[in-house]
Amino acid sequence: MTHFYEAEKPFVTQENRSIGVFARKQLSVANILFILSLILALWPGKRAEGLEYRGYLIGLLVFIEAAYLLNRMLRKDETGRKSAGDIASIVFVCVMFCEIITTQLDLLQHLLFPVPGKVVAVFIQELPEFARCLLSSLQLLGAGYTLALVTAIPLALIIGWRKRLFAAVNPMTKVLGPIPPIVYIPYAIVILPTFKCASIFIIFVGAFWPIFINTLNGTFNVEKQLIDSARVLNVNERTMLFEIILPGILPSIISGATLGLVFSFILLTAAEMIGASSGLGWYVKYFSDFADYPRVLAGIIFIGIVVTGITCFFELIEKRLLSWKN
Repeated sequence: MTHFYEAEKPFVTQENRSIGVFARKQLSVANILFILSLILALWPGKRAEGLEYRGYLIGLLVFIEAAYLLNRMLRKDETGRKSAGDIASIVFVCVMFCEIITTQLDLLQHLLFPVPGKVVAVFIQELPEFARCLLSSLQLLGAGYTLALVTAIPLALIIGWRKRLFAAVNPMTKVLGPIPPIVYIPYAIVILPTFKCASIFIIFVGAFWPIFINTLNGTFNVEKQLIDSARVLNVNERTMLFEIILPGILPSIISGATLGLVFSFILLTAAEMIGASSGLGWYVKYFSDFADYPRVLAGIIFIGIVVTGITCFFELIEKRLLSWKN
């Protein structure tokens, strides 16, 4: 009898272990948090409006879970899958936290902190208006940011290439660069003829300094071996700057361009909140004046999504341009 038990025990243990490994692979932390979030969304809370907008919250949770599962199926690398699971887990935790302190426990003021389901409903309802505001904002952002790119990069290349000029300009960048461009808004609005021109100028200033400083330092500190090799071939100055040094300092330029883009978007939103009649910043300010905080929160979330999308787009461009580094 004892012999029979000992012979069967490894078989049972191995089977249990296989089932456990399969279950862990199929049911990740994100999946568990999704189930808990659904239970919480269906649980009756203290706020009556939580029940009214429950369907929108459940729809959001299902959308996030579907996006996570799709990402998990399509991604081939394990690191990407884990990253997607971590992001989904953080989102589920945030939604659960907001649901607990609003709908379930009713710890916060109703006007300032609406239930998550109501914010989701308003977000969906306002998507056409968000699209119009985004188009208005991107027109200003594109003009100011493009102007900064086409002026800062060539100027920094020329100054960084000449040591004497670099020695004169570099101290000025340490004084002018750190000044918050937002302080120029009052003067820009008064001096320039339209709010659109003032906004483009502020965005230009905000983007110019990060791009200029990074490109300037990259040019000045370019590898000496690269310069010596080019001089042996007797290349002219224009070829040296734009065909040899410029590709060599692309990492510095892209780093500055990314910082400049983030600053530009912050300044754009701030400028729109002061004197615009359209745009994402105007949207948030307009509805905050009417104490319509579901729309305010929906606008803030949409701005966050837009900034994330733009940043991801820049990361793709960086990978494409700097593929030689991998």
